[in-house]
Amino acid sequence: MKFYALLFVVILFAACDSKSKKEKEIEAISMDVKTVRFDKEFAAASVQDIPKLKKQYPQFFPKQFADSIWAQRIQDTLQQQLDAEVAKKFPDNSEIEEQLIPLFQHIQYYFPEFTAPTVFTVTSDVDYNNKVIVTDTMLVVALDTYLGSDHHFYEGIQQYISKDLKSSQLAPDVASVYARQLVSKPQKRDLLAQMIFFGKELYLKDLWLPNIPDSEKIGYTEAELQWAQENEEYMWRYFVEKELLYSTNPKLPARFINKAPFSKFYLEIDNESPGMIGRYLGWQIVRAYMKNNSVDLRKMLQEQPETIYNNSKYKPKK
Repeated sequence: MKFYALLFVVILFAACDSKSKKEKEIEAISMDVKTVRFDKEFAAASVQDIPKLKKQYPQFFPKQFADSIWAQRIQDTLQQQLDAEVAKKFPDNSEIEEQLIPLFQHIQYYFPEFTAPTVFTVTSDVDYNNKVIVTDTMLVVALDTYLGSDHHFYEGIQQYISKDLKSSQLAPDVASVYARQLVSKPQKRDLLAQMIFFGKELYLKDLWLPNIPDSEKIGYTEAELQWAQENEEYMWRYFVEKELLYSTNPKLPARFINKAPFSKFYLEIDNESPGMIGRYLGWQIVRAYMKNNSVDLRKMLQEQPETIYNNSKYKPKK
């Protein structure tokens, strides 16, 4: 008995050592991130500075807008309050880079061709639908969408949205936009295709954000994640019995995929359930597929949803 106990400890330590070795390799990746605080420069600017700002940052000044628009914005008291709150929450770049540097190191470890972008921080009139925008060389982060779930600027925004307007969501949001550049778009319109698409995205977050809680990877509270875990078998049985997986009913994304205050089973449990349950189940299917098959990561990202589902050996937690 003592021998088996000792063997278990040895195996456990070996697994820990293996994991820490990989993380040490990732931490050793050289990663210089340039962060340009355009939000601060705009906040400190006067109307007379507009031509200079336009020349230095043309990407933020669309030609169809007259200078009077930017002058009005500089002088707007609400904009000034927003600038002050962003400066209070993010006085320097430390919190931004503490999240983004490890994320970029992990992305480059799994995808060596990745090159860290220049990070530009802006304010966006709390445009929570466009918190993060990425191009080949540039990452734009709207800092006014990360002030904290209970911030007074978010009064009037529905709670299922405002709960994610916090600084800890910055890295998961950035990971999402990069993941979607790598995951092949669904070629079919059925529910399973959409579930697996988001399941692949969330699996990349598992790899890229190993120290981030699962709840923040998907945008749940801890209570919502716990509900999903405890009811996984019940929800899966519902999807199978109602023959939803291969259905192309256009109402299904709104019920189970899109961000929403709750998922719509049309049952008493609806008000208890979190939204995006289809994404959560797709995540578990992709996890099972990668656990039960020896598959290259890049191949998995291009694999058809039916192939992943049929070979996943997925069994929901009881």
